[in-house]
Amino acid sequence: MAALRTPNTGCPWDLQQDFATIAPYTLEEAYEVADAIARGDLADLEDELGDLLLQVVFHARMAQEQDAFDFGDVVEAITTKLIRRHPHVFGDRRAHNPEAVKGLWDEIKALEQQEKAASGRPAARGALAGVPVALPALTRALKLQAKASRVGFDWNDPRAVLRKIREEIGEIEDALDGDAAHAATEIGDLLFAAVNLARHLHADPETLLRQTNAKFERRFAAIEQALAARGKAPRESTLDEMDALWNEAKAVE
Repeated sequence: MAALRTPNTGCPWDLQQDFATIAPYTLEEAYEVADAIARGDLADLEDELGDLLLQVVFHARMAQEQDAFDFGDVVEAITTKLIRRHPHVFGDRRAHNPEAVKGLWDEIKALEQQEKAASGRPAARGALAGVPVALPALTRALKLQAKASRVGFDWNDPRAVLRKIREEIGEIEDALDGDAAHAATEIGDLLFAAVNLARHLHADPETLLRQTNAKFERRFAAIEQALAARGKAPRESTLDEMDALWNEAKAVE
């Protein structure tokens, strides 16, 4: 990367980049890592982890050029953080189950925020602070709700969340008779409520939607194959015909 970023002899494309232009590639590579994991393809995972590591190296090299930090500093920082956040492994604290570990982790993160503020460094404020805006919307909703829950802003029963979902569906139904933009806004509220229900069921909404996407792709592929066996394509078929094939694919699963 140092060679690629060397003026005159390096790569013109790499030299043109900065943190902002590389950030989308960093996100893309992280998604490709997740995709390899979802497919259970360890050979591809090895390759994708290398691509993701390259993103870390790229950002570190650009920071080094500004005399801010280098790759070694990144490694040292995460090593220090891991030791600090695992006093039950590297210190004398005790945590015998995952819930206790999470409690320790949250306690230490809160102390880190206090120290950051005391040192004069800008620190995020408020109960919902610290959730990156660039996260996928479902994941960010989950994290915002979890933070609100820690200060008592939450339902205690998933059925209460389900009632909220029904309420949001009713508001969408009412809005459909009027302004389409208003109806779209209500759909956002419904999605947020659905994330809340997933959280109460200890499920990750991003993972759930990925699974449903895969299921849709699988069943639609079955429709296409069944139609192809009849010498037809989806556009040449009726909705009733495709719906029947969908139900067949669903029954097989």
